Amino acid sequence: MFGRKIQLLLLGLCWTVFVQAQPLSPDAEISLLTCTPGTYLYTLYGHTALRVNDPAQEIDVTFNYGLFDFETELFYWKFVRGETWYELGDAPMWWFMQQYIYEKRLVYEQVLNLTAAQREAIWQALLINNRPENSKYLYNFVFDNCATRPYYLIANTLGDTIISDYKGYCGDTYRRFLRHYTGPHSWANAGINLLFGPKADQPMNNLQRLFLPEELMLYLEQAHLSDGTPLVSRSHIAPFKIASTPWYASWEFGLVLYFLLVLAISYWDRKRHRRSKWLDIIFVVLYSLLLLLVAFLTFFSCHPLVGFGWRLLILPLVHLCARFVYILR
Repeated sequence: MFGRKIQLLLLGLCWTVFVQAQPLSPDAEISLLTCTPGTYLYTLYGHTALRVNDPAQEIDVTFNYGLFDFETELFYWKFVRGETWYELGDAPMWWFMQQYIYEKRLVYEQVLNLTAAQREAIWQALLINNRPENSKYLYNFVFDNCATRPYYLIANTLGDTIISDYKGYCGDTYRRFLRHYTGPHSWANAGINLLFGPKADQPMNNLQRLFLPEELMLYLEQAHLSDGTPLVSRSHIAPFKIASTPWYASWEFGLVLYFLLVLAISYWDRKRHRRSKWLDIIFVVLYSLLLLLVAFLTFFSCHPLVGFGWRLLILPLVHLCARFVYILR
């Protein structure tokens, strides 16, 4: 894609500048940036990046672990299998912000309360990780993504235990957790429920829920080190505002419409004493494709939460109930 090539060019130019950067000055700051959700499916959960701001060195750059390339060979096949390689990239803060201004998304900032040595250690770690031979990693939506990478970089650099009073969704399941961001009545949530199996109903602990940007933001806001030192010195944040799904666009309404359609066809079949085999054939074919997709993702992909579950029975039960008008004639 043309936009992606321009992005890589800019990132390359940024790297040429920053690879020769001097050690950070005493007034430098490192911040966690949290971006609010967008309208596309892959932006519903928000985004996380790190900012290094050092006016004395004329450095104001973001490091983003969420870059991927649609032009990768067999991209969609690899994506379905859970074998998508993401990469770390850097960009000027102004350019990073322009993307989110264009998408009308907010960016929150939390300035980390770090010593000069800790800031320098994170800065050097980011520069090393941003080298071409180190920048790529195998993306995993739940366990290794754009939010978990910054957190563990910070935690490992501090050399101390991060303690947070934030409870959030601790003890909740992955399924209910994700439903908060997709919306319980959205088609995205319906798709997740069909694809996710019993593993998605396991409760999460404190750290497992940090794979989502908002949770990481709220977790760090109330975090401190073992000696009581706050992890965030100052911040400008707010909880995400999740758009609600109108009733006419909900999956429940769509399921009701499907039931009524099949019911009407079944009643028509009963009146004319002839079965519309095409209706059942279409359903069996589409449902079989769904089962094959779940089976494939369960046994041949790296997606950890996909599997067979009782929610897959909803569709055939709705279809069968609507056909009873014809079956029990």
